[in-house]
Amino acid sequence: MLTKRIIPCLDIKNGRTVKGVNFVNLRDAGDPVELAKKYAEVGADELVFLDISATIEERETIYDLVKKVGVEVDIPFAVGGGINSVEKVSRILQNGADKVSVNSAVVRRPILAKEISDEFGAQCLIVAIDARQVDGSWMVHTHGGSKATELELFDWAQRMEELGAGEILFTSMDHDGTKNGFACEALAIMNEKLTIPVIASGGAGNMDHFVDVFTSGKADAGLAASIFHFDEVAIPDLKEYLVSKQIPMRV
Repeated sequence: MLTKRIIPCLDIKNGRTVKGVNFVNLRDAGDPVELAKKYAEVGADELVFLDISATIEERETIYDLVKKVGVEVDIPFAVGGGINSVEKVSRILQNGADKVSVNSAVVRRPILAKEISDEFGAQCLIVAIDARQVDGSWMVHTHGGSKATELELFDWAQRMEELGAGEILFTSMDHDGTKNGFACEALAIMNEKLTIPVIASGGAGNMDHFVDVFTSGKADAGLAASIFHFDEVAIPDLKEYLVSKQIPMRV
């Protein structure tokens, strides 16, 4: 059985790690380079670094910060935010990242997913999907969750798999930052519809939420931010707890 992954997420704005609730009310969570180094040392399986304002501000990802983080970590490291071309992916990978995460750009031009996958391999491409429930349906949002689309979550995830995504990073905007647990029902549906790994994001508040996301949610990886950034849950303790619940972990 494949081991499950624990992935801290560093949301970056103005060079600092930030965290909010339901994508708003951001507060400072520390220096991203120091946090990345700490997480690599304590046993995180991977890291995700999201430049959350790059798309809204229509600017490129902060390459120098990517390079600094890449130098400090020896675990897989994904970067997202403002990535809208094969050329930008190449530059990010050259600066030390192992994967890229794309969201708004593939909604705008879906064939970009195929271009990236064809050039660098599916293992390099995470398609991030931010969605919330609207009139009973999960609808995709872009630009840091600020723009609604007509795309339905599960159909969109399947299309991205068909175009070459290696993983889907699904963030429930309804659960984000609430610490009330992941969107396990939606995650389980997604798992049934896809053959590629699903990373769950949004709602982690305690260790049992990770048990739920790996069992009832059937996720391949659990991503969280504030509970790690503010020392509410320690990754070594979390992994030990999950192992005690018969969930396969790399320890």
